[in-house]
Amino acid sequence: MVAALQTPTFSKEQCAAGLRVAVGILEKWRASGEQSCNVLRISRSTLARAKQSDSSWSLNLDTDQIQRVSLVLNIHAALRLVFDNPENVYGFAQMANHNEFFSGRAPLDVMAQGDMISLYETFRRIDALRGAQW
Repeated sequence: MVAALQTPTFSKEQCAAGLRVAVGILEKWRASGEQSCNVLRISRSTLARAKQSDSSWSLNLDTDQIQRVSLVLNIHAALRLVFDNPENVYGFAQMANHNEFFSGRAPLDVMAQGDMISLYETFRRIDALRGAQW
């Protein structure tokens, strides 16, 4: 018998809270609306709602969207461990990166391609910079 993998169930309020934090991070990374929508795989109207301060707003996110929110939060956490200054924590995503994977592109441009592989691989490379500091 194979045990089924269970994905955690999040309430609508938890989904909204996580999305708001991820959108806030993307804003600090100076992501455009289109980039934010592509990274998180959300609509422009959902992005607009997430930017509002309406604490009663809630929504369901699918597993893919929850994983995207998680990756943005984890990239942010890794950057905070690697860099001491806010200019690098929040500016790194916009900086041209000449490592092989990025090929001169900014990490945000890679993430904004919209596919999960680009987002995950960006996380893996940034996470590797921390050198097992968790």
